[in-house]
Amino acid sequence: MFTLVEVVGVRIEMPSNQPIVLLKEMEGTTFLPIWVGSVEASAIAFAQQELRPSRPLTHDLIVEMLESSGTTLTAVHITDMRDGIFYAELQMRNAEGPIPALSARPSDAIAIALRTKTNILVSQDLLASAGIQIPAGAEGESEQEVEAFREFLDQINPEDFA
Repeated sequence: MFTLVEVVGVRIEMPSNQPIVLLKEMEGTTFLPIWVGSVEASAIAFAQQELRPSRPLTHDLIVEMLESSGTTLTAVHITDMRDGIFYAELQMRNAEGPIPALSARPSDAIAIALRTKTNILVSQDLLASAGIQIPAGAEGESEQEVEAFREFLDQINPEDFA
């Protein structure tokens, strides 16, 4: 079973200087931090801000290749974490029907999903094991949730999730 999530944003975690992407379940209070590379963090941030560089980035090129081949990205599944490494799959289809899922790094899958406005789903087992619960507050809960989560992240390292 999978849960629909949204990309809250990308930030640089201190003191490690490591970029992370924050996912939050749409119908709940669980956040999932995924440590990513700086190039991928930039690609995700560009897509969130709907910035279009003068020349296509790698993820833009992938989207163009999908479109020109008549392939549609139907969903991104963040499936697992093993030995501190997250795993994802691209779910696609073409005129003939579903295409076997392709394994991908979550950062790449998220960057492509944002560009194609495709749903991102996380395994419920993964959310239960690696997700962080932050209770919803009153008015302005989104900002409060993110701030509380940032305070939590300031005290952890990527190794804490291994």
